[in-house]
Amino acid sequence: MRTAHRVETVRAAEAALMARLPEGALMQRAAAGLAAACAGLLPRVYGARVVLLVGSGDNGGDALYAGARLARRGAGVTAVLLGAAAHESGLAAFRSAGGRTTDDPFEALAAADLVLDGITGIGGRGGLRPDAVPIARAARGSNAVVVAVDLPSGVDADTGEVAGEALRADVTVTFGAYKPALLVDPAREYAGALRFVGIGLDPYLPGVPELEALQHEDVARLLPAPGAESDKYRRGVLGIVAGSTRYPGAAVLAVSGALRGGAGAVRYVGPAGDAVLARHPETLVHSGRPDKAGRVQAWVVGPGLGEGPGPVVAVAEVLASDVPVLVDADGLRGLDPAVVRARRPAATLLTPHAGEAAALLGVAREEVEAGRLAAVRELAGRFGAAVLLKGSTTLVCGPEGGPVRVNPTGTPWLATAGSGDVLSGLAGSLLAAGIPAVEAASAAAYLHGLAARRAAAGRGGGSGAGPVTASEVAESLRGAWRDVVAPAS
Repeated sequence: MRTAHRVETVRAAEAALMARLPEGALMQRAAAGLAAACAGLLPRVYGARVVLLVGSGDNGGDALYAGARLARRGAGVTAVLLGAAAHESGLAAFRSAGGRTTDDPFEALAAADLVLDGITGIGGRGGLRPDAVPIARAARGSNAVVVAVDLPSGVDADTGEVAGEALRADVTVTFGAYKPALLVDPAREYAGALRFVGIGLDPYLPGVPELEALQHEDVARLLPAPGAESDKYRRGVLGIVAGSTRYPGAAVLAVSGALRGGAGAVRYVGPAGDAVLARHPETLVHSGRPDKAGRVQAWVVGPGLGEGPGPVVAVAEVLASDVPVLVDADGLRGLDPAVVRARRPAATLLTPHAGEAAALLGVAREEVEAGRLAAVRELAGRFGAAVLLKGSTTLVCGPEGGPVRVNPTGTPWLATAGSGDVLSGLAGSLLAAGIPAVEAASAAAYLHGLAARRAAAGRGGGSGAGPVTASEVAESLRGAWRDVVAPAS
């Protein structure tokens, strides 16, 4: 599992480690890793043209020491000094190794093969200073590979917000621990490919991180595996209240996600029964109220219900049950926190996209998209529910707080009509199997994103990528499940 920690946590761990090391040893560890990563990005180090953008903080010092190492290997390294004062010992080492400084950054950047961004550190806030903006733009407009030192300059390390101009990197080399901004949009878009350099912080970091990102093996441990004695009830029966005469496809897609998510059976309640049966004849279709549909282990309510009082009534009836409930799409419209926070004996999972989250919080969509971490935490706390906030970075937060889960899979092609309905059915099937809400949401998002990648690559795992439909994502879930489970079996 990949984890991320807040700035204050990382700094406390660094301080504890530095107290046990010779002065400057920790920075030398970081610089060595940074120089090695840069060397790996160059066709050859000897004769390469490297430009350092050096601020006055420790990231500038890391850049200078790494630049000194590259200069000793024959690279032509030029430093552009920004800020009040450069790191004193780092600058001395850089000059001693043959590095030089320049007063004409634009000429140096125009000829650069690689640019090291050490303008601001992990404590930077509010975007780049005005004097650094033209230099950052020139770096990004050059033909050089831009490598961020620990974090792209101009992004907020703790929140992932970009409140001003920032320098977009091709690669970010981060030290000791991932920072939240490297995993959460919009800042994640500025980080490029991530390279991690261990500097010995692990023993000094707390056991509970700020963020967690599951990997294949983590998801494999969560997924249910039927045994010889399994029947449909042991595997989980999911009830789905979805679809309408206007949106019958939402019901079909939610049922598709549920069946490919391992549900032992799906009970569908709604007006799209004919469309559901035409695609999935194994579905148990019911008319009337959800509480008359029969035994289920979890409910999904909301996709494609449309507007009017019907969705409100359906959500209230399902929330009155004693099993886990997932509320999505039209079921979220006008949802009352007091209703969700009522003393339910089982978990509630809300799965909004940014627009739906904004409506629930009473803020602009742009505010949610700019501060996704704050939004998912606020929603979970306000509604007393687990929340899966869909989007370019899908986040999952439990009602009691704790680490926020960041989903590392997916593709921009996943932003397509109906894909959220598939995700709802998939997550609901995992709830019905008895998996806790945060775990079910995290595993579902992971598989959903992996399926989208497979679908975009032609379902065979090829190198190409192209548009996908929600139906193709649903069809690819079986392969995504196999990809996750097979290495662990």
